Amino acid sequence: MGQERDDVVRFWERLGLPGIIDVHTHFMPERVLRKVWAYFDSAGPLTGMEWPITYRHDEDERLALLRSFGVLRFTSMLYPHKAGMARWLNGWAKDFAGRVPDCLHTATFFPEEGVERYVKEAVEDGARVFKSHLQVGAYDPNDPLLEPVWGLLAEAGVPVVMHCGSGPAPGAYTGPEPIAGLLSRHPRLPLVVAHMGMPEYAEFMALAEVYPQVRLDTTMAFTDFTEGFTPFPAAERGRLADLGDRILLGTDFPNIPYPYVHQLHALERLELGDAWLQGVCHGNASALFG
Repeated sequence: MGQERDDVVRFWERLGLPGIIDVHTHFMPERVLRKVWAYFDSAGPLTGMEWPITYRHDEDERLALLRSFGVLRFTSMLYPHKAGMARWLNGWAKDFAGRVPDCLHTATFFPEEGVERYVKEAVEDGARVFKSHLQVGAYDPNDPLLEPVWGLLAEAGVPVVMHCGSGPAPGAYTGPEPIAGLLSRHPRLPLVVAHMGMPEYAEFMALAEVYPQVRLDTTMAFTDFTEGFTPFPAAERGRLADLGDRILLGTDFPNIPYPYVHQLHALERLELGDAWLQGVCHGNASALFG
């Protein structure tokens, strides 16, 4: 790990940054994380390729690795797959943020009775970012039960990182159409589209061009792994430059099938310039989260 640590540090030092901010990392209760890893272990049939977990370490070692890489702030992206889980997950995430101060206090939700109440409690408890996973949760973001949640988050200015693209496997409610409907009602919602919206890259960038509060995270995009089955269209590269102030570094650590530094090198080889990289890897997230 020493060589990789040096490579990551060399990346951000060359850019004159104090470190990097990663808005898409996963920390969750151990038994939940083990189930997530089991899912990826069997993900070959979904993606047509193996998905080995590079950082299958205990929590303390994963935290130490991020810190050694120079990751200044990160998240504990966690999400329910059914009703009755979200409040419990939020309690765990609140405790985690309390004992890990460099983690942005993360929370989540599910369309269920009482969702507005526990989301309001999470915001009042200091949640800085929420996670929504439409593919795993298999829910419609336009479910009436979530209407007050979107309004609350828009009013509070708390971002929600949403897996809403149809990759690596589509869900009943993934894709740009449900999100276009959501944003038409809540145009001020600070939405961060995970994975650059893959594979509907162009469609989600188009939404960001219409709605100034929409951002995209780079999680797994542009890497050799992802380019092998859902490549970013070369013709759309200019839009990446134009949206440079609204693209945030995300990696999916620890659930990635390649070294952490590869995500950074994948961004670098886009050849969009040092100023673009500085914003994506630090400045944009710093501005969003203060």
